Amino acid sequence: MTSFQSKLISVANQNEPTKNLIDEKSAFLFDKLCSHMLEVNKSLNLTAIRDEDGVILKHIVDSSACVPYIPFGASVCDIGCGGGFPTLVIGVLRQDVSVLGVDSVTKKVNYVSQTSSLLGLENVIVSNARAEEMGQSKELRESFDIVTARAVGRLNLICELCLPLIKTGGRFLAMKSITTGEELEEAKNAIEILGGEVENVKEYSLTDGKETVERTIIVIKKVKNTPKLYPRNNSQIAKKPL
Repeated sequence: MTSFQSKLISVANQNEPTKNLIDEKSAFLFDKLCSHMLEVNKSLNLTAIRDEDGVILKHIVDSSACVPYIPFGASVCDIGCGGGFPTLVIGVLRQDVSVLGVDSVTKKVNYVSQTSSLLGLENVIVSNARAEEMGQSKELRESFDIVTARAVGRLNLICELCLPLIKTGGRFLAMKSITTGEELEEAKNAIEILGGEVENVKEYSLTDGKETVERTIIVIKKVKNTPKLYPRNNSQIAKKPL
C-alpha cells in the first residue's frame, strides 16, 4: 500500500461520517484518480487544490460523506459534477448504484468520462447537458432515486434544478460548506413548491489532523410531483428565484 493510500484510509476512518467507507481496493483507485487529476490539472485547471493532502480531505473524503445516504441499487444523478466529485467517488465506493454525472462545461465532462474509463467504472456515465433542460425531458424528469449537488449554488436555486429530476420518495442531497439558517429559510418556499420536504440537516466536521473543514448535507425528500412549469430556464431562475 502506498503512503497516499494509507493516509486516505486513515483520514476517512478518523471522521465519523466517513468511517469504514474506504478500504484498500477503493484507496488504490483513488490513488490513481489523484495522480491523474493532479497531472491533468496542470493544463486543464480542474481544481484549485493542487496537493495530495488537499485532495484527500477536501475532495475524496468530503465527497464520500454522502455515500451512506444512498440506498442500495439507487439511480444517482450528480448535477454540476465538475472535476468528478462526488460522481467518481460514488462510482468507486458504490458499485451497486448507477451514477450520471452532469455538467455544462465540456472539458470537465470529457475529463470525468476519461477518468471513469481509467478507473474501470462501468457504473458511471457522464452528460454534457444543462439540468434545467434535463428536468423537462420526458425520459429524465422524475427518474432518479437520488440527486446530488456539491457546492453548486444557493439552495433555493439548485432545488429548482434538482428536485424535478427526482422520483417521488427519492431524495436530494445538497452538499454544502456551511449552510446558515438564513439559506434554508430562503429556500423554504422553493422546496415546498417543487414537491420537497426537508428531512435532515446534518452538520459535521472533517479533519486530517492538520486542517478541519465544516460541512453540511441537507437531505430533502421528494414527497409529491413537481409542477410541470418547473424547472424554468436558467435566466428565469436567476432573475426570479422561487
